[in-house]
Amino acid sequence: MQYKDYYQVLDVSRDAPEADIKKAYRKLARKFHPDISKEENAEARMKEINEAYAVLFDTEKRAAYDQLGRGYQPGQEFNPPPNWDAGFEFSSTDSADFGDFFSELFGRMGAGKAHGGPSHGRAGFQAQGEDHHAKVLLDIADAFNGAARQISLRVPSVDPSGHVGLTTRTLNVKIPKGVYEGQIIRLAGQGAAGASGGKPGDLLLEVHFNPHPRMRVDGSNLLMSLPITPWEAALGGMVPVNLFDTGLKVRIPEGTQSGQQLRLRGKGIPSATPGDLLLDIQVILPPATSDKAKELYATMARELAFDPRADKRS
Repeated sequence: MQYKDYYQVLDVSRDAPEADIKKAYRKLARKFHPDISKEENAEARMKEINEAYAVLFDTEKRAAYDQLGRGYQPGQEFNPPPNWDAGFEFSSTDSADFGDFFSELFGRMGAGKAHGGPSHGRAGFQAQGEDHHAKVLLDIADAFNGAARQISLRVPSVDPSGHVGLTTRTLNVKIPKGVYEGQIIRLAGQGAAGASGGKPGDLLLEVHFNPHPRMRVDGSNLLMSLPITPWEAALGGMVPVNLFDTGLKVRIPEGTQSGQQLRLRGKGIPSATPGDLLLDIQVILPPATSDKAKELYATMARELAFDPRADKRS
């Protein structure tokens, strides 16, 4: 996917206020609108101009675009980093039918439907505020144990001169035990203010997890590697599992091999229906860095007469 410079499309500076964005759009629309333009590429250019305006005149989209696109040149290969939108607070957004670049950046922003309407209306008429949305990244341990966390969100804003920027607000959030990937945590009254004293909207936090060096989440299941010794694999026995200080132990069957998977039912994320813990076995050999270790390996080679490649020979 190639990077699009929306500022270049509208021929405005990156710090242009909203008034200049609108002025530039109107000028280009008069030139390229397919109903009146004689330019050969008028329809394609107008679509590009509409796309650029949809981003740069929208406070939230422009703030996100500015944060993400720094240092890129038009036409340069571009792939948004994973979870680039985490921590951005958005209101509900439209799903305009623009190109792949637009859809990749903004297709999921505020995808949930707000139960409150926009906070405007007739004078004296109370209207509930709009719901806001934000993706948040939590640690897997938060889902396993529950937690109280302080979460900072970046909120797009416009200053009195019409320039777009970001402010930060911090919230204390209770993370329920058993929260799963994609779950929504609703914070009542933390969305947009209502009109004329109307009830404020809610803030909907969409849960995602930070990468973990040893495990990953699949729904309510936990998947992790379990390193064991050759003698534990050969003889079997109980071994500890380093799972958030739970003191969990698992029985290794005699003759276990690397690559096998053990499933512990109900030992995953402790949700209403607890997930499973899936352990990928890795047999780790001790290094032969001492004379004693080398002697033991030599004895094994003589006494066991084991050839793991025997059944693979033609």
